[in-house]
Amino acid sequence: MIVRNLNDKAVMETTYLAHGGAIAQMILDRRILKEIGFLAIATLEPGKKIEAHVDPMEEIYFVLRGSGEMGVDGEKHQVGPGDATWIPTGSSHSLLNNENEDLVILVVASPNW
Repeated sequence: MIVRNLNDKAVMETTYLAHGGAIAQMILDRRILKEIGFLAIATLEPGKKIEAHVDPMEEIYFVLRGSGEMGVDGEKHQVGPGDATWIPTGSSHSLLNNENEDLVILVVASPNW
């Protein structure tokens, strides 16, 4: 069993800028996981955006806190706490924090088998 906390050194060392706008950390990734690509957490400050991009894997964005505008293949939808967005492999997707508080999401990714 492996238990990771957001404050663990192994998580903090993975901090990076994700697609131009979010500060992200890998909670669990391919260094440990066998079937799932990764589990990450990302924070978007007000006015910041995860730029539109395409990934070679299926993803789920789950909103923990805050709200924003999720875009997938040209379709846009306002999302908030408790919302999960499925992003098919190869789909263009973006997320804009259009509110006045931080937007925090979990991202789960799985390779296209």
